[in-house]
Amino acid sequence: MDYEVKLDSFEGPLDLLLHLIKKHEVDIIDIPISMITQQYLESIEMMQMLDLDIAGEFILMAATLMHIKSKMLLPPGETEEGDEDEGDPREELVRRLLEYRKYKEAAQELDGKERLGRDSFLRGFFEDMEDNDEDEAIPEIGLFDLVEALKEVLKTVSEARMHEVHLEPLSVQEKMLLLCERLQRDGSVTFQALFEKDASRADVIATFLGLLELIKEKTVKAFQGETFGVIRIMANETLH
Repeated sequence: MDYEVKLDSFEGPLDLLLHLIKKHEVDIIDIPISMITQQYLESIEMMQMLDLDIAGEFILMAATLMHIKSKMLLPPGETEEGDEDEGDPREELVRRLLEYRKYKEAAQELDGKERLGRDSFLRGFFEDMEDNDEDEAIPEIGLFDLVEALKEVLKTVSEARMHEVHLEPLSVQEKMLLLCERLQRDGSVTFQALFEKDASRADVIATFLGLLELIKEKTVKAFQGETFGVIRIMANETLH
C-alpha cells in the first residue's frame, strides 16, 4: 500500500514554474520554453516517484508547456493546422505568471507583517547567517525547494539500495514521530541531517514524506537563510 501526501496545502503548477524560473535565473518575459518544460517534467516525475497526489492541474500545465514548445519549434510564419498566427505562443503563460507572482508577493507581504515580531530567530541560528547583527524574520520555503534538496540526498544513496520498495503508512508515521522527538530535543536540524548516511532509498523517501505531512499539519516549519542555502527544520509552537 502506497502512502500519499496530498498537495492541497502546498503549491500548484504556477508555483513550480516560478520556482524553476528563479532557480535557473531566466527572464520571465522571455522564458526558454524547451528548458523549462524539461525541468518541469522532471519535477513532475520526481513527485510521482514520491507518490505525491499530483492534481490534474499539474498535468494540464505539462500539456500546455508541451503545446507551446511544439508551436515554437515551427518555422517562422507557419502555424499548426487550424490555428491562426497569434504571435508569441508564450504570451498567455507569461501573463498568468506575472499576475500570479504579483498576487503571491502581495500575500507574502501581508503574511510577513502578521508574523513580524513573532517568527524571529537569534543571530547564529542558521549556520550560513553568521553576519546578522540583529534578530531577523526568516521566510519559510516551499515544497519544490524541499524536492530539490531531496534530489541531492538521493544522489548519495548507494546503487545497491536503489531498488523500489512500497512504503507502508506506518513507516511514514514512525518517521513523523521520530522527527518530532528529535526537534523537541534539539530545537532544529538541517534538512541533510534528517537522513542517515547509510539510509536506504525507501528510508529516505519515508522520512521525506513524514516531513511533508508534518509541514502540512503545521507541526514543523522549513526555513532557508538565503536562496538555495542551508535548509533547517524547526518545531512549531505546538511541539513546545
